[in-house]
Amino acid sequence: MKNLDSNSKILITGAAGFIGFHLSKLLLDKDYQVIGIDNLNDYYDPKLKEDRLAILRQNNSFIFHKVDLKEKPEVDKVFESYKPEYVINLAAQAGVRYSLKNPYAYVDSNLIGFMNILEACRNYPVKHLLYASSSSVYGGNKVAPFCTNHNVDHPVSLYAATKKSNELMAHTYSHLYGIPTTGLRFFTVYGPWGRPDMAYFSFTKNIIEGKPIKVFNHGNMERDFTYIDDIVEGIYKLLDLIPQPNPDWDETKDDISTSFAPYKIYNIGNNQPVQLMKFINILEEKIGKEAEKIYMDMQPGDVLRTYADVSDLEKDIGFKPNTSLDEGLEKFVEWYKDYYNI
Repeated sequence: MKNLDSNSKILITGAAGFIGFHLSKLLLDKDYQVIGIDNLNDYYDPKLKEDRLAILRQNNSFIFHKVDLKEKPEVDKVFESYKPEYVINLAAQAGVRYSLKNPYAYVDSNLIGFMNILEACRNYPVKHLLYASSSSVYGGNKVAPFCTNHNVDHPVSLYAATKKSNELMAHTYSHLYGIPTTGLRFFTVYGPWGRPDMAYFSFTKNIIEGKPIKVFNHGNMERDFTYIDDIVEGIYKLLDLIPQPNPDWDETKDDISTSFAPYKIYNIGNNQPVQLMKFINILEEKIGKEAEKIYMDMQPGDVLRTYADVSDLEKDIGFKPNTSLDEGLEKFVEWYKDYYNI
């Protein structure tokens, strides 16, 4: 790592969240200083967030502040106090289905919150801002695998629209103020300490408790499940790969995930979509119990398949996620049983 060293201050928003926790832990294990902020909201069980934080707090190089990103003075105070050089924005209101019920939560967190981060990065200059986008930005796209060179102008949920907005806002700030930004389109992240609102988590809970699971679109869906360790390894390797502007950039010749500004977008996915039924069968095998299934129609906001093209990730950092679903789900089920004393 050429710019990054153990004195580098790294700010992680959403540090008590699933990806934020694992990334903080990885960086702390590598002796970096991590400043974590999170609003510890109750979108899912706050105890899970507190327990993740308790693990991070065992390391003296971890500093935590309870901050809501939509409160600009609080965000500015953290930047003023610590002057972070690297910022990784993982705080967001997550979940496609919830965005149908509570759209304003997405405006607060994903638009206003991200705006406050961009403004803070402008006023307290940083070397690199990385931020979570999502595979959901590919929306109604048919061509697979999804490539960062494809247009993403047809979102099918407000969640996806806010993530696409983040990419546009980041580009504007990269162009106007020279802030190097990297957007990370994550594909169906799963693993230990995960989010209870995600299918793999709720399926595991229901199968163990003998409750039925809802199988949408009658199981005819595919997801590019990506194990959490692969996700955070990818982020870590990208931290020091600071996007460079290409003054000769031309949209007719150059990749649209690059720019005349210091801006880049990557997919981080497993590059191998798995049928929902196959995923359920592996989960049943790991739990040692068959699921009672209720087959249902496709839900509004959902997409049929996600499939990541990660060729530019491989080319630029020599890394590609490769944990098999079999191995990943085994680790998740082990953690679940241990955490819930089953």
